[in-house]
This record gives sequence, structure tokens and C-alpha cells, in this order.
Amino acid sequence: MAKERANFNVFPLWKFLQDEFGFDESFHVFGPFLGASIRPRTIDPCTIEVFMPLVLNNTNYVGTHFGGSLYSMCDPWYMAILIRNLGPDYIVWDKSARIEFVRPGRGTVSAQFHVSPEEMAEIKEIVAKDRKTIRHYNTRVVDENNQVVALVEKEIYIRRKMGSTA
Repeated sequence: MAKERANFNVFPLWKFLQDEFGFDESFHVFGPFLGASIRPRTIDPCTIEVFMPLVLNNTNYVGTHFGGSLYSMCDPWYMAILIRNLGPDYIVWDKSARIEFVRPGRGTVSAQFHVSPEEMAEIKEIVAKDRKTIRHYNTRVVDENNQVVALVEKEIYIRRKMGSTA
């Protein structure tokens, strides 16, 4: 049996949803986000902010934000920012993640994800020289009083696609 390989392109359904409705709106129909009332907002091409109110569908056994929903609201953003900015000549893949719950989440929580244009240029330089790189990103999930609810660490693998001249 031949080994099946991932093609590392944006999945056609996601591409369709983004082309038809826009990037932010495409996530409104994504199951985990729809159920947990998670809403992204693109600030600029390098920055995305995500909000999640406390509602029945994302409430845990003791009435605060469910940890899986807190992580879910943080999961795709660094990968999405990098894919959208680096372009189709690069493979961007989540390598690992960690979440630390600091205090119970109540009310609306938010998180902001940013990769600077300077870092994008640095990534391209490193990948041109070394063919791949691993980047680490940290995000704070905060409540309405800017109190930290959770800390999220993401490790992202980036390399050029085979045959790419980028």
C-alpha cells in the first residue's frame, strides 16, 4: 500500500467558505467554534483577535469556561496567519501545543495572535538557508478585566515545499 501524504494546502471547503464569506465569517460555521460561540476578528494580515462569551455550550461542570473550548479558540490562528502571509510555497504545520489554566474563565474571554512582518521575513530567510524552522508562540487568554485565564504555547513547523523556489 502506498504511503498517503498530506498536501498541506488549504482544504477546498475552507477555501470555498473563505472566498464566499470571508476569512472571519468562514469560522462562524466551523463546528467547534459554532458550538462554543467563538468569534474571530482579523485586525490586520498579521493579527487576529478571538472572543468567546460564556454560554451554555461552552460551560464546564462547575459553570466556568470549558478548557477544551478555551484551547479550541486558540488552536488555528498562528498556523493560519503564517499560511496566509508566507504563501503556497511553504508548509506550515502545528507541531505541539500546551495550555495552562490560570484561573476560572467567566464572562467573555479573548486572545490575540500576532506574527510581525519582520518575523515573516526572518522565517523566509531561515527557511531559504536551512530549509525549515520551528517557531514558538505564546498567547494569553484574558477575561473582561484583562486577568489571565489561560496561557497557550504553540510550536509551529515551517518549511519550503519540495520543488518550491521561494
